Amino acid sequence: MADWIQATQIRKGGPVAERRFLTLADVGEVLNISSSQTYALVRSGELPAIQVGGRGQWRVETRVLEEYIAKAYERTASALRNESESTPLL
Repeated sequence: MADWIQATQIRKGGPVAERRFLTLADVGEVLNISSSQTYALVRSGELPAIQVGGRGQWRVETRVLEEYIAKAYERTASALRNESESTPLL
């Protein structure tokens, strides 16, 4: 189980692993970003989400967030590799 799931589980008083969907506030807390940044990720399609209920509240599936985080690590590692390959040695 991911550390952030365990931390959220303790803080919220219930098992997050059993919660299939997270609010944008939960996602922002996990990623340590503002609510407007979280909303921008969803609206741009970078972070897939669904709207539910009569007020169209956004929800992100826990599995989707985990995949997003894993892809972010992959993109970062790739960018660092490319940067190091293009930087001349002094």
